[in-house]
Amino acid sequence: MGPLRSVRIIEIAGLGAAPFAGMIFADLGAEVLLVDSPRGHPYPTDPKLDFMNRGKKRITIDLKSADGLAVLLKLVENADGLMEGFRPGTAERLGIGPAECLARNPKLSYGRMTGWGQHGPLATTAGHDINYIALSGALHMMARKGGKPTAPLNMLGDYAGGGMVLVYGMLSAILDARANGEGQVVDAAMLDGAATIMGPISGGIRGDNILFGPTPGDNVLDSGSHFYDTYETSDGKHVAVGAIEPHFYALLLEGLGLDPRDLPEQMDKVAWPKMKQVFAEVFRTKTRDEWSEIFDGTDACVSPVLSEAEAGEHPHNKARSTFTAIDGVYQHEAAPRFDKTPIAARVGTCAEGTHTKAILSMVGFTAEEIERLMREKSVA
Repeated sequence: MGPLRSVRIIEIAGLGAAPFAGMIFADLGAEVLLVDSPRGHPYPTDPKLDFMNRGKKRITIDLKSADGLAVLLKLVENADGLMEGFRPGTAERLGIGPAECLARNPKLSYGRMTGWGQHGPLATTAGHDINYIALSGALHMMARKGGKPTAPLNMLGDYAGGGMVLVYGMLSAILDARANGEGQVVDAAMLDGAATIMGPISGGIRGDNILFGPTPGDNVLDSGSHFYDTYETSDGKHVAVGAIEPHFYALLLEGLGLDPRDLPEQMDKVAWPKMKQVFAEVFRTKTRDEWSEIFDGTDACVSPVLSEAEAGEHPHNKARSTFTAIDGVYQHEAAPRFDKTPIAARVGTCAEGTHTKAILSMVGFTAEEIERLMREKSVA
């Protein structure tokens, strides 16, 4: 099921971006073989809540043993891609670097997921999402006027600039290999990905576009304007307002009970701070759900700010089945949607090593060989 049903990906267990990329591959129908270490995961998670590993087949291999290394390279022979998230040089020291893997499978797409990239002064140093987006120029813009930059969780570096970029990079390499017979290395860096996502905004900043100019928190889209921001309601919850276009803004004022003839022009930046106070006072007169009733079905671009738990119960999300239940646990459904090769997240996360024997048998190991590998703890 899914458009990638003919693709097989080997994922070397890691943190953050690469597991997220593996989840996307699995959601899209690819067969993802997750290679776990017998030494376990540094941050153990309840398997039912380990959404990034849903839909994957799991094999435990000791890559520090000669037999374990041989098993991994055997898997590589029948794969379209391999993903690893080690610091530069680590895969080479283990004997599973691009040279060894491409020697076994010249058509392999070898995906390398790091924060800083495979070369450069910082390549071998530690970092996290917040560090990568800081160096990309993105974090600087994520601040209210006069306030400090605030990281958007780890969504921009790890998942958008990292995992998503790794997926489309590897898919591009796989398509090229199927056409030309040659695999290649995909160097996906969260820094590079975040910088790419900043591309459209960078142009606006340099042109002093009113949507996103050079000063953080002073523009339409970065909380500078009163018509693109969040507001607290009488019950301590919040609504999100995004009425940029004049005709949407007019509907917003109508819903708020404000007469435009008594107000400054929408794009009068000098008046924005005062208008924020006006909007804040009005929004505090009703609950979040009361405002939802007023604005639902209109083009005023006002939405309730829902918690993660509330999102699954919203009527629009229910109508589109944006969330689903797997093993009794509510979680996001696979995306995007395809009319010819539909996808759906139907298989949850299994325990480490669940498919070890099945995967070994699939690639040609005999029952006796499998038992020996298990006995010697090269696999588990």
